[in-house]
Formats: sequence, structure tokens, C-alpha cells
Amino acid sequence: MLTTLLVAALLSSAEAPAAVTNPKPDTEFAQAVYLADKAAAERGGLSQIAVLGTSHLSSLPTDFDKSRLTPLLNRLVTFAPDKILIEALSGAQCDFLRDYQFAYPDTAEQYCYDPTVARQALKLSGAEASQQIARLLAIPTNNRPHSERRRLSALFMAAGNPVSAVVQWLRLPKTERISADGLTAELVAQLEKRSLQMNENVSIAAALAVQLGHEQVYPVDDHTGDAAIGQMDEKVFEQEIRQIWNNEWTKQRAALLEQQHKHFVENKEASVLEWYSSTNSVEEARRAVAGDFAAAAGAQVPGNTGRKYLAYWETRNMRMVANIRETIGSGSKVLAIVGSSHKAYYERYLGVSSDLSIVDIRPLLQ
Repeated sequence: MLTTLLVAALLSSAEAPAAVTNPKPDTEFAQAVYLADKAAAERGGLSQIAVLGTSHLSSLPTDFDKSRLTPLLNRLVTFAPDKILIEALSGAQCDFLRDYQFAYPDTAEQYCYDPTVARQALKLSGAEASQQIARLLAIPTNNRPHSERRRLSALFMAAGNPVSAVVQWLRLPKTERISADGLTAELVAQLEKRSLQMNENVSIAAALAVQLGHEQVYPVDDHTGDAAIGQMDEKVFEQEIRQIWNNEWTKQRAALLEQQHKHFVENKEASVLEWYSSTNSVEEARRAVAGDFAAAAGAQVPGNTGRKYLAYWETRNMRMVANIRETIGSGSKVLAIVGSSHKAYYERYLGVSSDLSIVDIRPLLQ
């Protein structure tokens, strides 16, 4: 099977965007599902989800002034989500990927946090740490003891959810961010380093969770769908996918994204809201799909790379949306923060659910 590292290398040079497509015609059996749609609509109180597409902020300079993100955070606070979802793998899936490394070579190494130090410190497995987290959070409180927050930070790291560990860490007063209650000096060093990272999971999701008084964020990414590519020659894949991406739409989009990124980085007065408005526009989604997934879907190459690549991407997004639906449960107001390449796929697949409504994020960014 194509190695994850090769896929990542290829996607880093042409970020996989999201597709905007018309829904397929309903079958007679699909019509039956509308009974549930109608019943939920008549009941009212549908769950709400807003999807924020983002560029990967890890591409910003290490000395970037994070305060420039404040206007965006302030707008997201007004949406007041009950839960914040991020593009990260759960600890449970990472454990699975490690156990089945023969089928997913390099995947866990590239996408997963290594919880070994935390598990050794607490003498707990990932499942045991998750169970303790569930027990502690089953009793909601606005004034959780500092010792319990430190314990939760350690438990989230052992469970393989380091961003939620950062949320607990940042909710502590600075004087209480110490090595205690399961947090070793090494784990404290990890938390300090992670809390300063520049990426959308920490700089936006965790920061927003702290402002809103949340206990955690929810990883919903999935890489088990990588297997959809199947066994194939890596050189053939690389050659054919580059051939597929060699089109005017991809070149136009890459040039525009580079221009926007450079403008935002170099001009300290540049608006983060304008940047995110562009990232979440329909025009951006259409440019993206034309050069990437439409090109892959229509490609006629000997190795059938386009269809294999499309199978991987659609499988991944379907499983991500299934994770979202599970997290939403019986009623929530949710913000999903995800690479812009996923946004339209999220909204397309979430649109078939009977018990939730999709909130347009764009007015918040104006």
C-alpha cells in the first residue's frame, strides 16, 4: 500500500481541497428517510454545526504574533459552541494504527501523539486513562480543583488527546502549572511546549475552549480510510497524481493561496477575518475541487490513480463526519475546525443527517 509519508509529501505540495457537488438523485428508499427529516423538523431544536475551514497555521512563522488571531476568536465566541471539534486523530485510533502498522505504515508516526511517557508515569493504558477522564468529567463544575485539572492534563496525554491536555493546562493559573498530581517534569515540559505551538488546534480550538470554559476538544479525524488506496506502485502513484494535479485550476489556486498567505504574514495590519472569509468562500471551494478532486474523478490514467485517490479521500471524510455525528449525539451546538480541503465535504455529508442544521460560518467572518 502507498506509504502515508508519500501521500503527505504529495498533499503538502498541493493541498487536497473540498468538493462542492450537487446531491445525487434520490432513490425510492432514500425518500423514506425524509420521514425522519420531517419528524425532526416538526419537533424543532435541531443540533447546529458550523464548519470553519482553515489554512494550516503551522505554515506561519514561529515568531508570528498570535494576538492577530484575536478578532477571529472573538467572532467564534459569539457563536458559543457547546463543543469544539478538531482535525486530529483520537488516541484510540492511534493505538489501532500502531497495532496494525503493517497495513498503515508510518501513519501513527506521522499523525499521532506518542503517549508512552504519560502512560508510564500514570501506570495506565489509554483505555484506562479515558475511563478516568469520563468519570471526572461526569460531574460538571465551574470551579474544578487545581489538582484535578493537573490530573486531567496528565490523563488526556495518556489517552492520546494532547490538545485537551493543553486546554486543562491553560485553565490553570500560571502559579498552579506545576509538576504534581501525575504530571512529571517531562510532561510539564511537553505541555509548556505544546501550549505555545502555532497551529489551528492549539491557537484557535484550545484557545477558544479556554475562553468558553470547556473541559476538552474533540478529535474527529480518521486515517483508517488510507487503506482505500490499496496496494500499488508508489512511483506510479506519484507520477500519475502529479499528472492529475498539473492543470490550470491547481496552478491558479496555488498562486492565489501563496499571495494571500504572504500578504497576511508580511502585512501586520492585514485582517485575519478577511483571510478566513476567503478561505471559507464558495469560490475557493470551487477552485479547489476543479483542480483536485474533479481532476482526479475524471482522470484516465493507466494506474487508475485518480479513482484510488478519490476513494481514500471520500472514505476519510465520511468517517470524519461519522465521528462528528457521534460527538454531536442527541443535541449540541458544535464548531468544527478543519483544513479547508474538508469543509465542503463536511457540509455535503452532514447535510444528510435528519437531526442537525448546518450554520453558515461566513456571516461571522464579515
